[in-house]
Amino acid sequence: QVQLVESGGGLVQPGGSLRLSCAASGSIFNINAMGWFRQTPGKEREFVSAIRSSGLWTYYADSVKGRFTISRDIAKNTIYLQMNSLKPEDTAVYYCAAGPRFTRSSDYDYWGQGTQVTVSS
Repeated sequence: QVQLVESGGGLVQPGGSLRLSCAASGSIFNINAMGWFRQTPGKEREFVSAIRSSGLWTYYADSVKGRFTISRDIAKNTIYLQMNSLKPEDTAVYYCAAGPRFTRSSDYDYWGQGTQVTVSS
């Protein structure tokens, strides 16, 4: 089993920045990719970004490209999502995910509990 713990959510004004963290622990030897998804009430979970374990390959949703940056600290088994130029439409619960496949789909084996990001003035 793999445990994922997110942190870093909160309230920020439009145009501001936040950094989310996701620490993985447990049986992480079969984890080849980690990613971020987000969800708002009444909508399906939406892909945001993903990174391969090597850190050399990344995916971004078009809606966040150029504003969000995903990275990882291999020694800490932690990934980060630096979110800049935040917009009200970025408001959502953000979930960390991990699994053996590097994919934009929600086909990840493990999920965190979610952290709320609210962009509002």
